Amino acid sequence: MELYEIKNGLTKAHLLMTEFYQSIDIEAYRREIEGLTVITLQEGFWDDANKAKVTYDKLNKMKKTTDQYDLLETTLTSLDETYELVKNTEDQEFKEILESDYTVFEKELSKFETMMLLSGEHDDLNAIVEIHPGAGGTESQDWAEMLFRMYQRYAANKGWKVEVLDYLDGDVAGIKSVTMLIKGDNVYGHLKAEKGVHRLVRLSPFDSAKRRHTSFASVDVMPEFNNEIEIEIQSTDLKIDTYRASGAGGQHINKTDSAVRITHLPTNIVVTCQSQRSQIQNREQAMVMLKSKLYQLMLEKQASELKELKGEQKEIAWGSQIRSYVLHPYSLVKDNRSGYESNNPKAVLDGDLDGFIYAYLKSAL
Repeated sequence: MELYEIKNGLTKAHLLMTEFYQSIDIEAYRREIEGLTVITLQEGFWDDANKAKVTYDKLNKMKKTTDQYDLLETTLTSLDETYELVKNTEDQEFKEILESDYTVFEKELSKFETMMLLSGEHDDLNAIVEIHPGAGGTESQDWAEMLFRMYQRYAANKGWKVEVLDYLDGDVAGIKSVTMLIKGDNVYGHLKAEKGVHRLVRLSPFDSAKRRHTSFASVDVMPEFNNEIEIEIQSTDLKIDTYRASGAGGQHINKTDSAVRITHLPTNIVVTCQSQRSQIQNREQAMVMLKSKLYQLMLEKQASELKELKGEQKEIAWGSQIRSYVLHPYSLVKDNRSGYESNNPKAVLDGDLDGFIYAYLKSAL
């Protein structure tokens, strides 16, 4: 490695560390760590075990962030000093030490950047993902199923577990809707980047004239809240229906009479679950989904305006998409928010999403 390359790398590292300092607000972190530490030392802190665990986990997460930041800052200062020494003395032994230390630092800086991209309050939680086709019948329903497959492949690549909670077949092909729970490390932190309207342009396999069609589908993503939050739900506010589960030839769903649909009457939010083997289990999972939706509504302060949880969702139509997948007349997938693009739609639809996800997270940092 040439000396000028190391110098350029150190310059970029200083800029990145400054961005971290400002975006994280390290000093505010330190003050909050002090406050949380005092709370954990108070008598009776562990009386409410769930609440105490949330506080303790938050404290440890913040301390890990500041400790790693401080270590990187100290290492960067040391590398600057070693660089100046090598530049002035041209000592080959020190140059080899500099190269070795810089290589290690570069890897640690990259790890820290990833940690920062996934440092949101709920980023470490599992995610509930819903996919709904837009207008266009079979075309958009087929597109919704393609997205379903894409996220299944992405989850498999990450080593995550996918559980289909609700699945409704399309009229001719594809799906009318699907809800899945994806479990793993930092699932919500990654998949929150996928929330929005996705647009597909292709030669239609359902059009005998082989004309080009544009299809839309919406993807909604929310963290799976369970014991992390406290939401009071009155039983009188719920309408609970049971029905027979259905799926694609038994491929996705257990076909039983235990499927559950819960309607939250004040907000008209509807959640369904048919993946479990008993009505009790389906009801419990549906309540977790409802709690997550209600909490998200509370955070967004939109309960009085929304009949259903849509978050940042826009109309599923032309011009409102977050990402375009063009298969004809050329091959290109482009994210409208970050500008990141790929000329290999096949790989993207096979689950190669990290480039898009990290580009979006970096642009939002």
